[in-house]
Amino acid sequence: MSRRPAGPDGIAVVDKEAGWTSHDVVAKARGVLGTRKVGHSGTLDPDATGVLVLGVGRATRLLRFLTLLPKTYTCQILLGAETSSLDASGEVTAEHDMSAVTLDQVLEASGRFLGEIHQIPPMVSAIKVDGRRLYEIAREGGEVEREARPVTVHRFEVTASEDPLVYEALIECSSGTYVRSLAADLGTALGGGAHLDRLRRLSVGSFSVDEATSVEQVDLLPMAAAFRDNPGVVVDEEVAIEVGHGKILGLDRLGVSGEGPWPVHVADGSLVAVYEPHRGRAKPAVVLVG
Repeated sequence: MSRRPAGPDGIAVVDKEAGWTSHDVVAKARGVLGTRKVGHSGTLDPDATGVLVLGVGRATRLLRFLTLLPKTYTCQILLGAETSSLDASGEVTAEHDMSAVTLDQVLEASGRFLGEIHQIPPMVSAIKVDGRRLYEIAREGGEVEREARPVTVHRFEVTASEDPLVYEALIECSSGTYVRSLAADLGTALGGGAHLDRLRRLSVGSFSVDEATSVEQVDLLPMAAAFRDNPGVVVDEEVAIEVGHGKILGLDRLGVSGEGPWPVHVADGSLVAVYEPHRGRAKPAVVLVG
């Protein structure tokens, strides 16, 4: 349908190592793939490991949709100590005797965080307030008021370990959920304090650690894989031409319904655009051809 830009396009699923920032992974992938056009979806902290989804070439324009996918994590929650970062990388700011806490109490408290809840973003997050990242303010020793945000916790399974103050957790949650905040809030709910350790992201949507590679062995999936959890629509050649021109289309014309977004494919399965709702019609959010 059109002239393809130079360089690779696609989606990569990396198993991030501890000690790497998400930006480190992107920088390494640029060298491995031979292109500057690499971005990531959903930052992982340096101490965390697991699934980091990369967009390469034109697929960098799809990352905002991947960011919205639900996530699954495993972690440890350490009772008895609060830290400045809410995880093991921070300084201990308060200690509590929680030796009498039982598994039944932990299970009851963790159940309170299931469903839609409101979280206050931690000061170590990348959210901007008055044009500045919260973590930048925190590094200077500052703290600002933050508004609570709605998130959804679909699963919060906690099991005991050999250490009575350490609990293993499996968490499935919506995009935007701060697992470190869940750990800290669980400690508060138990009448003390807690922090997070050994965070590992098992999946982003259907992208799992089972298919992830090291960044040195990064392998590209086609751009259409970005929407493998959302089949979208396949259009004929006539509609594909209109899509390539970025036209606003009626829902019937595009062959879609519901809330969107709608990935648009052609007969060979290639992804050519992503459309979104617009005043009862569909408008292009991203056009990958033309």
